Amino acid sequence: MTQQKYYVVWKGRKTGVFTAWAECEKQVKGFVGAQYKAFESEAEADAAYLAQYEDYLGKASTGGKWKLASVKPKLPSVCVDAACKGSPGKLEYRGVNTETGEEIFHAGPYADGTNNVGEFLAIVHALTWQEKHNLHLPIYSDSENAISWVATGQCRTKLAHTPKNAILFALIRSAENWLAENELPEDRILKWDTTLWGENPADFGRK
Repeated sequence: MTQQKYYVVWKGRKTGVFTAWAECEKQVKGFVGAQYKAFESEAEADAAYLAQYEDYLGKASTGGKWKLASVKPKLPSVCVDAACKGSPGKLEYRGVNTETGEEIFHAGPYADGTNNVGEFLAIVHALTWQEKHNLHLPIYSDSENAISWVATGQCRTKLAHTPKNAILFALIRSAENWLAENELPEDRILKWDTTLWGENPADFGRK
């Protein structure tokens, strides 16, 4: 069952709190400078609408549901997520500190990408970032495809190679090469339990 979300539009054709993505999309799609974000509860959305968009810009849309769960994610750890406008479309991804939501890295936007490609690259980016900082923290992703691709060392995307996304395919080759040269412990890449913990803290707060 899909979890109910609430969409705040601070700037769009109409502003307010909407209970369906289709209604929110009507207010923001094609609207220059649109400001909007998804929340997990009506109370969070109502509070956000009375505040400023800038207060929520770049922050996780989750209300920290995981902090109240009987079984919590491992800490310290890193969460990664991707967002793509279209398929293919404009792609970006990022990694955050699970506990604080602080952004650790952000990449993109890249043209002609897919969400699965972004999720794959985000995991490998988190691995290489940790290597650079001599860290060995668990990495959480809510993408089963991306976790599987990392485990096999291959990005099994069906995305067509175009001049616009040449940089993405260069990143994919680089990521695959890194995975081929490095052995990962089985418990290093973990699945984020959205049902139990709410949205991944690295979520961009979109549809």
